[in-house]
Amino acid sequence: MSGAVHPRRDRYAVIGNPVAHSLSPEIHARFARDCGQCLVYERLLAPLDGFEATVAAFREAGGRGLNVTVPFKREPAALADRPSERVRQAGAANTLGFDDDGIWADNTDGLGLVADLQGRLGITLSGARLVLLGAGGAARGVVGPLLAAGVERLVVVARRPDQAAELASAFGDPRLEAGGFDVLASLRADIAVNATSAGLSDASLPVPAGFWPCVRFAYDMVYGTRPTRFMQDALAGGCAEASDGLGMLVEQAAESFALWRGVRPATAEVFAAIRASIAGRG
Repeated sequence: MSGAVHPRRDRYAVIGNPVAHSLSPEIHARFARDCGQCLVYERLLAPLDGFEATVAAFREAGGRGLNVTVPFKREPAALADRPSERVRQAGAANTLGFDDDGIWADNTDGLGLVADLQGRLGITLSGARLVLLGAGGAARGVVGPLLAAGVERLVVVARRPDQAAELASAFGDPRLEAGGFDVLASLRADIAVNATSAGLSDASLPVPAGFWPCVRFAYDMVYGTRPTRFMQDALAGGCAEASDGLGMLVEQAAESFALWRGVRPATAEVFAAIRASIAGRG
């Protein structure tokens, strides 16, 4: 009797350094099951000086697409034959796809952030004053969608003010401003979003204490089994509410999945399942 014939499973992965902590394989496995898609999704650790070589090896082995996480989000913009407008504007990407015409790149981070803020959390972005902490690849990917959502003012703050100014000038929008952490002492904002990597090491940011009482919502792109240090500092300082970035992770993953597979998964049940899963590990 002949053995069962199994369909070929397309290969995808998340590439980063570090990457062992990533929940993306679990999220995409649930998406594939829910959408009836045949694929496998892995973690791919790349040396800090070996992003391009690691991508090339994965593609040559038959890989179909990659999600890109820290610290590599700026590298894909130069690697892609067909960068999307979001990638061209931001200079950063989190999604790569491989086909007969080469490599395409897109950035779904900002779409995921906006979907989580406005959908799951019910935050109104239109007319809001927002502060974005950080000016690296993670921050670059969310500026465009936040502006498109109608924020009234978006101030990019970074330890290196020149880096924040360079990011702001790349978009050329009069609603964008930039500065160092010192500007927060005299700034009033409705929403503060942490796009720095401080949460990965549970480090505090140099946010002046007087900044937090005026902020009604603090959002950390990092997620974990407990509130992040950024969330703890915000709430202790007088901010009304706070959330981590697990919802953004699920929503941006759904956007990437849709680009690869042509169908956007539902996210509410997947978010709840992943939240319960990581809570059990705490």
